[in-house]
Amino acid sequence: MPAVRRESSVLHVDLDAFFAAVEQRDKPSLRGKPVVVGGIGPRGVVSTASYEARVFGARSAMPTSEARRRCPSGTAFLGGRFDAYRLSSGVVMDLLRELSPIVEQVSVDEAYVDLAAGTPRDLSPEALRSLGQELLHRITAETGGLTASVGIAPSKMMAKIGSELNKPAGLTLIEPGTEQEVLAPMSVRAIAGVGPATGARLHAFGVETVADLARVSESDLVAIFGQAHGTSLVRLARGEDDRAVESQRETKSVSVEETFETDIADPAVLERELDLMVARLASRIGQSAVFGRTTTVKVRQHDFSQLTRSGTLPYATGDPAVIGRQARRLLAGIDVTSGIRLLGVGVSGLTTHAQEELELGEDLFSATTPADLEVPDSIGAVQEEAPPRHTAELVHGPQWRPGADVVHDELGAGWVWGSGLGRVTVRFEGPRTVPGPVRTFATDDPALSAGEPPDWRHQP
Repeated sequence: MPAVRRESSVLHVDLDAFFAAVEQRDKPSLRGKPVVVGGIGPRGVVSTASYEARVFGARSAMPTSEARRRCPSGTAFLGGRFDAYRLSSGVVMDLLRELSPIVEQVSVDEAYVDLAAGTPRDLSPEALRSLGQELLHRITAETGGLTASVGIAPSKMMAKIGSELNKPAGLTLIEPGTEQEVLAPMSVRAIAGVGPATGARLHAFGVETVADLARVSESDLVAIFGQAHGTSLVRLARGEDDRAVESQRETKSVSVEETFETDIADPAVLERELDLMVARLASRIGQSAVFGRTTTVKVRQHDFSQLTRSGTLPYATGDPAVIGRQARRLLAGIDVTSGIRLLGVGVSGLTTHAQEELELGEDLFSATTPADLEVPDSIGAVQEEAPPRHTAELVHGPQWRPGADVVHDELGAGWVWGSGLGRVTVRFEGPRTVPGPVRTFATDDPALSAGEPPDWRHQP
């Protein structure tokens, strides 16, 4: 087992509001405005909300319908462009690999770096702060304006906590011996391994902060949570985390699960819990920029026996509506009358490309073109334009999803501003242009086709 580090040599990078930030970089008309990226259908889930949207309460894993209610008119609700996100992510990961041969990429926008690996370096506080600031500047320069937050600490847990403390575009150095001081005022949910169920049980005993947890004896925690979990909580409350940074990390599945305070035997209650889990799962899938073919439901019954049921689709998906239907069907096939103490749902058979949008057109929704939108007859400035109104109009092709990259034979590259009622409205602009004009076309216009993500490094 790796020893606890005696220096701050683990760096954690978290790109700020990553998906939304990429959209704002590539679409200058959206800069400084609320942007929500995620599922845009009636059962869609928010993957990322820009900081402007967070002011109104939009956040990751929230149902898109709730984000629509909270955000003002003019908020852009966009489907994901995972090829664009991977392009920017790859640039950042290459920068991290210049720092160390050991980089553990956790998701498309998050990674750990082992600063003690490779060529020996100065790990003094002054040198680490300089390294962190230089990295932040390089990320912004190399990605065309994206920002990241960085935490540097003696462990992975503390480095991740550090990257959350000064968002956005912040740097936090946590020095050895200061872990408990940093952790003390935080909610126990800040500790790795403390999920909703564990947090609820600790709350029942009056434990709200890490300082509260540190005052509970190890014997009491073991009695409540069992030997392994109880001992782990003691160590983590002290900031002790000896997990190694691992460069070879392949995600084979993504899952969430919940242990209930009391056994649940009501199928309706279990289905509601399952829907909440699917929303969280869809958010994690979105952050990882992957899609899965196989959905698995896991239950642990009152006698601790465990059952799993799986179903595989002919295509990969990240759509919570599709995953939810599969999960509910699988759960319906399990006898829950004796009570369920744990419920989980996950996806596997992961790939970086979704297919259901392309082949089946399932659950695709977009914005309608505003009736009061003034569209120029020829390319040029629009005098007045209403914000996109996002209603449930079925899209007749994947390239017409809000935010999607398109190209016109004469007018060049742009993105889908809205579509519906047989029309698609495109805004012609890019990372290095001024906010561009809009034009509306018939959805079957032969001059309009799906485009590639713009490359901010080379676009004129």
